[in-house]
Amino acid sequence: MSLSIAIAGRPNVGKSTLFNRLTKTRHAIVSDEPGVTRDRREGDAILASMKFKLIDTAGLEKAKAGTLQDRMREQSQIAIELADISLMVIDARTGILPDDNYFASQLRKSGAPVILVANKCEGKKGADALAESWRLGLGAPVPISAEHGEGLIDLYDAILALATDLGRHEELFEDDINNAAPIIFSDQPKTQDDEPEIEIWEEDIEPEAPVRIAVVGRPNMGKSTLVNTLLGEGRLLTGPEAGITRDSIMVPFAFKGKPYEIVDTAGIRRSARVTEKIERLMVNDAQRAIQFAKVCILMLDARQPPHKQDMTIARHIADEGRALVIAVNMWDDVKDKSASIKLINDRLQTSLAQLRGVPVVPISGLYGKGLDRLFQSVQMIKSIWQLRISTGRLNRWLEGMLEAHPPPLVQGRRLRIRYMTQIKSRPPTFALFVSRPADLPESYLRYLIGGLRDEFGLDGIPVRMVMRKGNNPYA
Repeated sequence: MSLSIAIAGRPNVGKSTLFNRLTKTRHAIVSDEPGVTRDRREGDAILASMKFKLIDTAGLEKAKAGTLQDRMREQSQIAIELADISLMVIDARTGILPDDNYFASQLRKSGAPVILVANKCEGKKGADALAESWRLGLGAPVPISAEHGEGLIDLYDAILALATDLGRHEELFEDDINNAAPIIFSDQPKTQDDEPEIEIWEEDIEPEAPVRIAVVGRPNMGKSTLVNTLLGEGRLLTGPEAGITRDSIMVPFAFKGKPYEIVDTAGIRRSARVTEKIERLMVNDAQRAIQFAKVCILMLDARQPPHKQDMTIARHIADEGRALVIAVNMWDDVKDKSASIKLINDRLQTSLAQLRGVPVVPISGLYGKGLDRLFQSVQMIKSIWQLRISTGRLNRWLEGMLEAHPPPLVQGRRLRIRYMTQIKSRPPTFALFVSRPADLPESYLRYLIGGLRDEFGLDGIPVRMVMRKGNNPYA
């Protein structure tokens, strides 16, 4: 089990920048606006030869009980309690503020192992704050610049020293220890007459790869509530306010014995309404989560008709080639259930024809109803999404389609479709070899794609077809 380290401190001291630096990613949203991070984010960090689990947290500050800021503080407090070591980050440019004093006192009372990190010390900046930070009572400050990567060797030494005091330093290098080649000692030198050693091979059963799921939708659709219900804990920040989630947070979990990685994303509004920089970063983060997912769960509100933006998000998922399941949330609040599901299906028929047959599952994320059916649909749509069809089957089917409706005539000559093959899955993508690809009408492609869906059960997923020109053997 690797050592876990939490990054904590008041808002806007550079915690997310340090997280990105140590995890060598850009997963945490970074902005000059304070309070961008709200949920705690976990990642695998590497600092020189050390490896550990890193947790980014929201800023810790005094707040009125029950407010959003207070719930953010509770999430940060949980991260500190779960971590083996905490990095308290201060801003060396601004010096020590009252919130720094408040948080330092909370850490001292908790007894948590703490390293004081003075950020934004590039060059010779922050000398006064370094001297002032001693009165926080957390020991010698470690001056760094997370943005410029300065001072990380001092941070390395501080983490190693504290982990050694705790008797946990081996966990920082356990991958190197586990992967080291075994050393065999022998009292007698080997000779040519020695019998060869018999190697015993154990069957290596590869574990099932987790399915990554992105939970997407407009703001306030219950995405974080659904994830918390699946995890069985208040892992993500929730509340009546719209747009609480900002970062895309990935959390591993298991459902019915199958491994998953679920990603909660920020609500995606219409592009015309996204004017602030921080919201653009949030939407870009959510779109990146869609790109790296296998299956996307699009959350709708059962109490209102499907919105135009819901269909826009669904089409974006299809354009990215991801599998889609639609979860109709808050189903327990709907009185006329048959009318509601009919309205949703009618809207999908008219606005989402390219994903004909996409699974629609009524659920209650708050009370955990309909989750078995939801994950049955996830597994089913994933199987279709990664389906492979042999070239022989495809061309036997294609022959029947061409006989039923031959390709059109162009300039008095009929287009020739020679053969077809599947060139990739995830999503299923097919190459169609045509004598004159540019002249094959879009309507005939739709005819073939519709036939593919009917024959091979490719409902509910994006199907792609590319046209290629076959080589002329007489050229």
